Amino acid sequence: MAQSPIKDFVLAQFKHFNAAALVDAAQGYCTLLESNGSMLLAMAGAMSTAELGVSLAEMIRRGKVDAICCTGANLEEDVFNLVAHDHYERIPNYRDLTPQNEQELLDRHLNRVTDTCIPEEEAMRRLERAVGNLWQKADEEGRRFFPHELLFELLLSGDLKKHYQIDPKNSWMIAAAERSLPIFVPGWEDSTLGNVFAAHCIRGDVKNPTTIRGGIEYMIELSRWYQETAAEKPVGFFQIGGGIAGDFPICVVPMLEQDLRIKDVPKWAYFCQISDSTTSYGSYSGAVPNEKITWGKLAIDTPKFVIESDATIVVPLIFAFVLED
Repeated sequence: MAQSPIKDFVLAQFKHFNAAALVDAAQGYCTLLESNGSMLLAMAGAMSTAELGVSLAEMIRRGKVDAICCTGANLEEDVFNLVAHDHYERIPNYRDLTPQNEQELLDRHLNRVTDTCIPEEEAMRRLERAVGNLWQKADEEGRRFFPHELLFELLLSGDLKKHYQIDPKNSWMIAAAERSLPIFVPGWEDSTLGNVFAAHCIRGDVKNPTTIRGGIEYMIELSRWYQETAAEKPVGFFQIGGGIAGDFPICVVPMLEQDLRIKDVPKWAYFCQISDSTTSYGSYSGAVPNEKITWGKLAIDTPKFVIESDATIVVPLIFAFVLED
C-alpha cells in the first residue's frame, strides 16, 4: 500500500474548527472524484505568485482538476514566475515598509504582491514582447483568441524555454496547456497583460481590440462546457478567494436554468470556499454557501464547506491529501 504521510498527518491532527473543515472538504473532494466527478477550480488572489503551481500542476496532470476559472493576474503570473523567478525579491518584513520604501521598490521597477516583488523588465516586459507578437499576428490575420489560448500557444511553442527559471513541472499553465484544459478568465482587462493589450490598441500596434475575446464569450464557452460535462458526471466547485473568479463561473447554473429556461440543469455537486473574509456586510467572499441556494447555484443537499484560513497554507494540504488518496 502506498504511504500517505500528509493525509495521515492531517487525519490525525486536524480535529476541530478550520482544521476539521479542511479535512471534511478534502474528503468531500475525494468522494466527488471517486464518483467519476469533475472539479472546476476558481482561483482569485495572488495564488500564482504564491507558487501554487508547485501543487496545482500535479493536480492538473493527474486529472484532479478539470477546468479553471481565474483572474487575468493568476493566468499571467504563473508565466511571469516561470521566466523570471530568479529576479523576484522576497520582502519578509513587508508589514514594516514605509511609503518611501514602497516608492524605492517602484523606482527599481519591482511591483510588490504582499511579501514578493515581481520584476517588471524580466517578467512583464519579457512576456509582453513574446505574446505581443502573437497579438499582432492574430490582428493582421483577422483571427480572434481568448487570452489563455495565446499563452497556451506560446508555452507549447517552446519559444520561452530558454528563459525558464523554475522546473517547468511546477508551472500550472504548462500543465494546463499540455492537457488543453478548459480555462475561463473573466475581467482579463483587469490584469497587467490586459492593460498592455489596451496600450497596444491605443498605439495602433493592434488595430482591432476584439482580437482578444472577452467575458461574454467566456460565459458562452463555460455554459457549453458545463452542459456537456454535467450531462455525464457531477461537477464540483472549489473556490480560492472571492470576487469575479468565483462569482462568474458559479452563475452559469442559474443562467442556464433561469435565463435560458433549460429544465433540470444539474446544480454544482460540491462546493468549497477557502477565504479569510468574514461573513458580514453583504460580502460575496464571506457569504455562507446556503445563500447560494436562493440564487439557484447550489442544491439543498450539495456538500458545502467553508474554510476561513490562509489559502497558501490550506490549498497545498488539500491538494496533497487528494493526490495521496
